[in-house]
Amino acid sequence: MTEQERILCITSYEKGQAFMQECVALRCRVVLLTVDKLRNADWPRAILEDFVTMPEGLTLEQITNTVTYLARAKRFDRIVALDEFDMETVAHLREHMQIPGMSRTLTSHFRDKLVMRYAARAAGALVPEFARVLVHEELREWMERVPAPWVLKPRSEASAIGIKKMHTADEVWQTLDQLGDRQSFYLLERFVPGDIFHVDSVVSEGTVVFASVSGYGKPPMQVMHEGGVFTTRILERGSNVARSLVEINARLIPAMGMVRGVTHAEYILAKGDGQFYFLEAAARVGGAFIADVVDAATGVNLWREWARIEVSQLRGTKYEVPEPRRLYAGSVLCLAKTAEPDTAMFVAPEIVLRLKKHHHAGLIVRSADPERVRALLEEYAERFAREYLAVAPVPDKPTA
Repeated sequence: MTEQERILCITSYEKGQAFMQECVALRCRVVLLTVDKLRNADWPRAILEDFVTMPEGLTLEQITNTVTYLARAKRFDRIVALDEFDMETVAHLREHMQIPGMSRTLTSHFRDKLVMRYAARAAGALVPEFARVLVHEELREWMERVPAPWVLKPRSEASAIGIKKMHTADEVWQTLDQLGDRQSFYLLERFVPGDIFHVDSVVSEGTVVFASVSGYGKPPMQVMHEGGVFTTRILERGSNVARSLVEINARLIPAMGMVRGVTHAEYILAKGDGQFYFLEAAARVGGAFIADVVDAATGVNLWREWARIEVSQLRGTKYEVPEPRRLYAGSVLCLAKTAEPDTAMFVAPEIVLRLKKHHHAGLIVRSADPERVRALLEEYAERFAREYLAVAPVPDKPTA
């Protein structure tokens, strides 16, 4: 009898339970390595072969020593980063231990916002004009040529964390002076007004085999910086927007080097010229309960499909995506004034999930009618703003 395959999961945040559960359901052994502060988080401890924690803030060498020490007694067949902020560390570990998976160079295409823009542009996508923050004369010429406003973006943060809107060159130079030696870890990009959409995909052997197209209510950057209620919903599949983004995404993601796994990509439909521009792509499951929305509408659980792809490739078997349902779903979510807000007053039969997150209120709704989903989200966003909404300063680092 052959030995069961073993997968090491690494995460600095509480997520990926469904990934680990599916790996075990597929008869793999799973070891979880996380940080000490998450020792008592809601992990599927009963099914894990081993559960290990480490202090936060370890150097790459210290994490490498931790993992290679574990590997003395346990042979790891794959290493998976469950959170975006662990991707580069895991890519290093794969190369150091010679375990198959995304390399450090390929990981940068889906992690470093500057690198991914060069990669997307080389692959033929429209990208808002951007500049590296490196050669000051080059940056000065760029600001003279490209009209403001601009956005200064950290290259390796996630979501809208750390993004700042700039209106003058003086504002840019003052901010760069404050950043000092950290300034090269940023990029400057032209601000393009428009509606923002996201495509959540499953990729198998260089082909996008499943894609779900959704539209944000307000841009995530606006919600994070100005406060407000976050909404997103699956778009009508026959719409021009959905069809166009499925086609763009199917060409772009493999061209950027994605071979297998899941992706969360964002695009903007510019108000100025009516064209779609690439914003960013991550080789991970989307946050803010987006995976739950996709699952509610289609029956495709992105965490579980990611696990199935990893195990299929490990065993040399063919992966097949399940036939999706053709329903529609959306979510409404906000930071709440109370620790455990009660959403019992919302009673529509379309509600399929009440989101549980400390100091957050959230619901997911589902219907066969996309217009019903849209109408419910608009109504609930207004009510959430009245009943629950709290506003907090923009975090420098992610909190979940």
